[in-house]
Amino acid sequence: MAIHLLMIALALAVLVAGAESVVRGASALALRLGLSRLAIGLTVVAFGTSAPELVVSLKAALDGAGDIAVGNVIGSNIFNIAVILGLAALICPIPVHEQVVRLDAPIAFAVALLLLPLLGDGVITRSEGVLLLLGLIAYTALNLVLARRRMRAGLQDWPDAPFAGGATRRLWRELLLIAAGLGLLVVGAGLLVSHAASLARALGVQEAVIGLTIVAAGTSLPELATSLVAAWRRQADIAVGNVVGSNVFNVLGILGASSALRPITSAGIGSLDLLAMSLLSLLLLPLLYTGRTLHRLEGLLLLVLYGGYLAWRWPA
Repeated sequence: MAIHLLMIALALAVLVAGAESVVRGASALALRLGLSRLAIGLTVVAFGTSAPELVVSLKAALDGAGDIAVGNVIGSNIFNIAVILGLAALICPIPVHEQVVRLDAPIAFAVALLLLPLLGDGVITRSEGVLLLLGLIAYTALNLVLARRRMRAGLQDWPDAPFAGGATRRLWRELLLIAAGLGLLVVGAGLLVSHAASLARALGVQEAVIGLTIVAAGTSLPELATSLVAAWRRQADIAVGNVVGSNVFNVLGILGASSALRPITSAGIGSLDLLAMSLLSLLLLPLLYTGRTLHRLEGLLLLVLYGGYLAWRWPA
């Protein structure tokens, strides 16, 4: 028991260090490439911090553990919205970019709804996985095109100043910061998931519940650490973009790649879990729309909803 707790503490320290590195590097890289921080948050940071989910789900799919592969994605998306945005809003009310309200959050909701028919028969086939991956490519291309178009038009996404020295740092240093940060995030998440899941299994918890809670929360810690650091540094575009982009990537990229590799069968994930993810994705739309800011009270509401979800799901 003591060694597991010690390794979990170490994993958290590694995750915080990785998040700091990713936020610094991504912000500077956005300025250098002529892209908004929002675009970087929705793509580079979001996809990078989802690396632990990708690794876990791919391995689970290959091992035939479909409940963990799917539960990891659904649970991570629930955790991202309810816990990560909830805590980030408590740190600092988060101003929301118009693009997130009008485009990215609705896409995240549509992607969540897409899982309802896909998992209706309990299986995601290879052909469905390929279609999900094509959707991810289209989403990424759309974000990059919109970002370049806005910057060419001279529209500045946020008036805040960049990190000190961010615009003049050499390119290789920015890439090194991001790569090192992502590496630390993957290592930290791997340590945490391994030891937390071992404790859960020793207590006789079901595999689907492990995927939806312990594994999902553990693999979402890179997003948590990154968004909290970004919120603390008043980098709202990265904080929100990281969560919304990760939710899109989790479904289109992770389930797409996993099922394209091997069809995923998931009998332990109930329709209520899918409904919880869809309802939270839907709730996010009015929360982000009102005043274009996610306020502290709204963040608290999201955390309370997650607590209710855990209270319902954990005894299953």
